[in-house]
Amino acid sequence: MINRDELDVLRAALEKLESGFADLPHFEATFDTAAVSTVMQQVAERMQDNYPYFHPLYAGQMLKPPHPVARIAYALSLWINPNNHALDGGRASSALEKECIVELGSMFGWDSPLGHLTGGGTMANLEALWIASQLQPGKRIVASEQAHYTHARICEVLGIPFTAVRCTPAGHMDLSHLDELLDQGNVGTVVATIGNTGFGEVDPLPEILERAGQPGVRVHADAAYGGYFTLASKLGDKARAAYDRLHDADSIVIDPHKHGLQPYGCGCVLFRDPADGRFYKHDSPYTYFSSEQLHLGEISLECSRPGASAVALWATHRLLPPVKGGDFARDLDRCLQAGRDFWSRLDASPSFHPLMHPELDIVVYAVDSPDTATASARAAELFELAATDNLHLALIELPAEMLQAYVPGIRATTDTVTCLRSVLMKPEHEEWLEPIMSILERGVSRLK
Repeated sequence: MINRDELDVLRAALEKLESGFADLPHFEATFDTAAVSTVMQQVAERMQDNYPYFHPLYAGQMLKPPHPVARIAYALSLWINPNNHALDGGRASSALEKECIVELGSMFGWDSPLGHLTGGGTMANLEALWIASQLQPGKRIVASEQAHYTHARICEVLGIPFTAVRCTPAGHMDLSHLDELLDQGNVGTVVATIGNTGFGEVDPLPEILERAGQPGVRVHADAAYGGYFTLASKLGDKARAAYDRLHDADSIVIDPHKHGLQPYGCGCVLFRDPADGRFYKHDSPYTYFSSEQLHLGEISLECSRPGASAVALWATHRLLPPVKGGDFARDLDRCLQAGRDFWSRLDASPSFHPLMHPELDIVVYAVDSPDTATASARAAELFELAATDNLHLALIELPAEMLQAYVPGIRATTDTVTCLRSVLMKPEHEEWLEPIMSILERGVSRLK
């Protein structure tokens, strides 16, 4: 879990940082070392009450360990504690953030997008939908039923009408239902989910863009989870077609704290048209007196924002550039391959029924059962049994008819059914599929 070499690297970097302030009069803040040590031992003990998110046997929620360079850079920056709201509070870290925005935008074919880091995908999506509401006042926002639940909540907060678009059994936006909604003439923005959090499926962006283009509807791409996979080489044809059109979206959200190897929280919102920044305009003369350059607080709804996030992301980009064909992209391919191989292993087992073939690295599967009530009970029991063997999974609640689309013989005795869900977002998962399957099969043999 802890690589002590990281501490040596951090110490050396701190000494380099300190040398940059050597001309200041001596000052050293003091603290009670013994008291702090006592409290930290208590903190360490309390923090043991966690799932082993860093380990390949954790295949539950979307929790990917940050890269050591991100951890070290983030910790280093805390000795400065920059605030990337105004240049006064984070001169170096604001410059690093601007460079990161250019690099993230270039992943999607944008040379000079407007954008900034946020506390996470929720805030990033809120900003994107707020801009959409300013450009299309009074118009409805629509998103797939499998889009993140926060889209409906954000629209409620912003006072924007919202409608959920039906999903296909494969978890994609139902284009026929989208057509019905667009024909009503009051849709201002369509949210295309590029890697939904339930299944990792990718909405058909080319078809969405084609439909939205005629009436002048905005398209926002929520790529919070799946955005980085644009660099991968092993996407299927339909997913690849969607990623290849991301440059035509009006705005994109991506979360570096998911597949970007960053500590929480680090989201990002990007706008294709820099002119969208005019809606952020505000007056705060005491904040913006030090420079004629753009302050990131001028294009953000958030005020105080941790400069540490920008420092960590910039350091990661230096070590692992987010480009096609690089080491970072190859690790994404390993995650894709792990998802496909896991699906195939489940499909070959009489104990499980995998649902949609994964477009990214998330696999959903049911335990073999005669009916949906039994399937739900077995999934919940296997979830607990696997944890006793240190394999940590996730559960997902689905409409019964969605499972029946993949397991026609199962009787629907309930409206919904609980299935198991595994997120294989660590490259190392590719080598851990055999022990994972062994634990699952052993667990099934112990079911009541």
